[in-house]
Amino acid sequence: MSYQLRREEVLDGDQLKAMLNESPARAAQAILIAAREGVLDAQALLGQILLDGQGIEQDQPLAVRWFGIAAQRGHLMARNMLGRCHEHGWGCVADATVAAQHYRVGAEAGLDWAMYNYANLLATGRGVIEDQLQALALYRRAAELGHAKSMNLLGRYLEDGRVCPADPVGAVDWYRRSATGGDFRGQFSYAAVLADEGNVEEALVWLRKALAGGNLNFLRVASQTLLSAVNPHIREMAALYHQRVVQMSDERSVPGGVELV
Repeated sequence: MSYQLRREEVLDGDQLKAMLNESPARAAQAILIAAREGVLDAQALLGQILLDGQGIEQDQPLAVRWFGIAAQRGHLMARNMLGRCHEHGWGCVADATVAAQHYRVGAEAGLDWAMYNYANLLATGRGVIEDQLQALALYRRAAELGHAKSMNLLGRYLEDGRVCPADPVGAVDWYRRSATGGDFRGQFSYAAVLADEGNVEEALVWLRKALAGGNLNFLRVASQTLLSAVNPHIREMAALYHQRVVQMSDERSVPGGVELV
């Protein structure tokens, strides 16, 4: 693959991200130029589009290389994505221990996504010794920074009273904040609370939002959970979730990008 590089075409990270939404193929060329010229955000973006195959031929091993280049230069999201690649075996051998090392660096530097991903490994004992207290602390830090997925998981700890005093009121508040922040799992959690309170109409609103944004694995589990709902209107949502699972399963059989969340 050869590209003609022109120095005057180099754009900054924000410009490249905006272009990526409008014209992925054109943006990919500009990102490659900027990455080779040493623009840090472009190097991280190049890793991402290579991982996804967005506007450029998918090449996961090369994505890992560019994430590594950007991470070595201090790009925290590139460091987090190196962790993702090593956790899931995208372009490299899956190794949760190596993933945890990358996540820890990002978390200690203050990146909310790295806190969340490192907490997930600590909570499940993958690549590290299980440590629920540390996982909870990281979820809380990330949630306080505005990370919607961490808000939902913090809510779960508070609802269950797992390694912390149970706080049902606090749990509902974090579920609500996660839901309004756009996390589909938080939307589902908040819908469950609303349904238990008898607020079925609002629960259905959040269930529809979770359906629209949820990934395949989430929707599979959620569709089964909904089947056991007491309220018939909530229970009817299981069919819609199942239909979406079938649709997404068919789409997944076609070569494409990587599901990142």
